[in-house]
Formats: sequence, C-alpha cells, structure tokens
Amino acid sequence: MTKYLLAGVDGSPRSTAAARWAADEAARRGHGLRLVHARTWLDDIHADPAQPTDVRGLTLRMLADAEQEIRRSHPGLEVRTELIGGGEPIEELVGAATGAELLVLGSRGLGGFAGLMVGSVGLGVAARCEVPTVLVRADGTDEAEGRGGPVGREVVLGVDTRAPSDDVIDFAFRQAARLGAVLRAVHGWTPPPAWGYAGWVPPLGEADQFRAIEAELLTEALATRREKYPDVVLAEDSRIGTGSSTLVDLSADAALVVVGRRRRPHGAGMRLGPVAHAVLHHAKAPVAVVPHD
Repeated sequence: MTKYLLAGVDGSPRSTAAARWAADEAARRGHGLRLVHARTWLDDIHADPAQPTDVRGLTLRMLADAEQEIRRSHPGLEVRTELIGGGEPIEELVGAATGAELLVLGSRGLGGFAGLMVGSVGLGVAARCEVPTVLVRADGTDEAEGRGGPVGREVVLGVDTRAPSDDVIDFAFRQAARLGAVLRAVHGWTPPPAWGYAGWVPPLGEADQFRAIEAELLTEALATRREKYPDVVLAEDSRIGTGSSTLVDLSADAALVVVGRRRRPHGAGMRLGPVAHAVLHHAKAPVAVVPHD
C-alpha cells in the first residue's frame, strides 16, 4: 500500500461514521485505508463484563468487525487494521498518522461527554497532527448517529485574506473537485469602529467601500487556485461577521468545512486558532483541519 488514509476506531457510533467517511474518501482517491485503535484505560471500562480479562481479544474483534463492514460496503478497497498503544492516545494517533494522506476520527468517542461536539482526543490530535485531520460527527439525532453527518452540496472553506494559505485552499479545491461540489469560500470581517454619540459604531457611510475592499481581498486570495481548478464552481462569500460564526451557520448544509491550523513549535500551548477551535466544537458537518506554515 503506497498511499493510504488512516481512520481511528474505538467501537463508538461516531468512530464507525468516521471509518465509513474515510472509506468513501479513500475510494474516491484510489488509496488504501488503514483502521487503527489506540489502546487506553477506557478499553477496560467498556470491555464485556463476561470476558473482563480478554480486553485485547475484544479490541481485536472490534477492529476485525470494522474491517469486515468496510469490506462489505467497499469490496475493492484495500483495508488493513492495527492495534496501537502503550502511550498517550493523542501522541499515539499523531505518530500513527505519519505517512498517511489524511487522518479521520470520530468527533467524540466512547469516553466523551454527551454535551460536547468534539472530545479532548480529537481536539488534541487536530491541534498537533502534521497531516490534514477530519473530524466526523452525526447531526445529533438518534437516527443520524453513526451515519457520518450531513451530506451537502458545498464544501465550505474559511479564508484568512490577510494571510491566505495555499495548502488550505488547495485542499478545499481538491475536495470540492472529488465530490463534484460547489466550493464556498468564506471571509468574515468586521468594519472598523468609529466614535459617535452612541459609542463605538461602524461608519455606515463607508460600509460599501469596506465591502468592496474585503471582497477584492478574497478574490485575490483565490485567484491562482481558480485558474488551477477551472472545473470547480466557486462561490465567493465575503460578509460582515466573525469567520467562525459564519462557518458554523453554513455547516448545517455542507458536505465538509475546511479550516487551517498554523504549525507552531512544540511547547507553544494550544495550536488551534480561535476559528478552528470554534468550528470544531459547533459545526454540524465533518470538519477538516489543514496544517500550514
């Protein structure tokens, strides 16, 4: 297997959704799929009480079941499984992703709290992984649980027009091309305030000028990629508001939301920016976090 995608599985419905999403994506790319499970102390908690001492056997059976399901739905796909562990699960998954084209995880595993859209492991991996990471979730309803989330007609891309990343934009264009989807490139911006009798308020007389400037910046950020991917239908969406709230709103009908994450040296603390962090917690569609310099 030369090129492959990596999917983390733990037996939870959302990891099953992640494996299915990864299998679909691997088939679209013509790559193989590797299913991995990072062993943690939670494996002992969720083990079958009837066989409390055979945790490893139960875990291998779970991996085998996941493999069989993927082979049934994608008979031509090359699938491998591997049990990893012995260390901290975030580091284990980040290390396992070395060499993969993409890492796919469920947004929340068996150990997560029901009210959280993304678990600590998924958040930590997305903040550290050196390959693009996709977090897949269902839409929160019982019948959607485990299906891989909403399937929309658009790939939604968050663009930082002041420092656009070619890696992030390229990823989004390629995904839109593979899915045959419209690529909606989103830039949220806030007008500069002006002092008035009511306090800090936007300069309404200059609103049209600011809109034109921000829209032009978005067009410039996408210009070379528009030429590189002429078959992708591109919708430029520059609007007043925070980028995170706009992306979350659009995620309800999206096939995928794409955000960037700047690489920083180890020890720099949280390495997810505020937009990526908010989108991972609140978006309804799968979210791709693409690292860039």
